[in-house]
Amino acid sequence: MSEGLRLYGWMALSRALDEVLCAANPRWFPSAGEEATMVGAFCDLRADDAIAAHYRDPLVIYMMRGAEMARLAAQVLGKVGGYNKGRSVPFTGPVDLHIVPWVAGDLGTSLGIATGAALAFQQEGSDRICVCSFGDGTANRGDFHENLNLAASWRLPIVYVCQHNGWAISQPASDYLPAPVAHRAAGYGMPGVEVDGNDLDAVRRVTTEAIKRAREGKGPSLIEARTWRAKGHWAADPQDYRGIHADMPMADPLVRYGDQLIQRGEASASDLERLCDAARATVMSMLATVKALPDTGEAELGLDEIHP
Repeated sequence: MSEGLRLYGWMALSRALDEVLCAANPRWFPSAGEEATMVGAFCDLRADDAIAAHYRDPLVIYMMRGAEMARLAAQVLGKVGGYNKGRSVPFTGPVDLHIVPWVAGDLGTSLGIATGAALAFQQEGSDRICVCSFGDGTANRGDFHENLNLAASWRLPIVYVCQHNGWAISQPASDYLPAPVAHRAAGYGMPGVEVDGNDLDAVRRVTTEAIKRAREGKGPSLIEARTWRAKGHWAADPQDYRGIHADMPMADPLVRYGDQLIQRGEASASDLERLCDAARATVMSMLATVKALPDTGEAELGLDEIHP
C-alpha cells in the first residue's frame, strides 16, 4: 500500500469511527471535517516522541501510535474494557505510548504538560520532541501565552498546532479572534505559519519542517491549521447558534485528499472506495464486540476507594 493510501486509510477509519460514536454517545465530540489536520500533524513523529492531542477525537492519533480501537471505544461507551476502565471518555491514551494525558475538566491544561515534556527531553539531552494540538478557543487562555513564552525563551523542542475549526463551543471565531493565531508567534520570537487545515499534504509539510527545527534544537514553532467543524460541539448539539453565521464552504478533507491521490496516480476511485468500505466494516465489527462488554461498575469507578 502506498504512503498516500495509508494516510487516506487513517482518515477514513477516523470518519467511520466518529460516525458510530456520535450515534452511540450524544456527549461525544465530533471530529468530521478535521481529519487532515489530525493525521497530517502527527503522522511523521517517531515512536519515542510525545504527543498531546486536541480533545476533539484524538482516537485516530492514538491508533496511529498503536492504541487498540476497541479499548478506546469502550471508554466512550462506559465499558470495563477501556484503557481507563470506562471511567470517562477517552481524551487520554496509554502512557507507554508517550501520550500526554488530558487531565482536567477545562481545556488547555495539556499545554503545560506538553511543554514540560519538551523541557524534560531537552534536559535529558535527547532529540525527542513533542507535538501539542489544541483549539482556537483554547488559544485565548492565559496558559497558552505562558507556555509559548517559556518554550521560546528556553528553545524547547515542541510544535504547537492550533486546530482552528471556527468555533469555541457556540461562539464563532470572528467574535474572539481579531487576528490569526499564527501572528502571535512573532511576539514570542518563534516561527508562526498559517496553513489550510483541510489539505493533508500542506499540514504535513509545515509540521515536518517544524519538527525538524525542534529536533535540531532550534526551538518551538506555532502552526495554525484552518479547518471547519462540520458538526456540533457535541453529538447531540442542536446547533441553534449557527443561524446567523453562514457556514464556510467546506472542502471535505477525505474527498480532497482522495482526488489528489487519483490525480497523482497513487490510487483509483475503486481503491478509495475499498478502503472506506473496509474502515466501516472494521468499525461495525468492533462496535458489536464492545457493546457486549459489561458496563463500568462501582468497582471500576473506584467508589470503594472514595468510601471505604
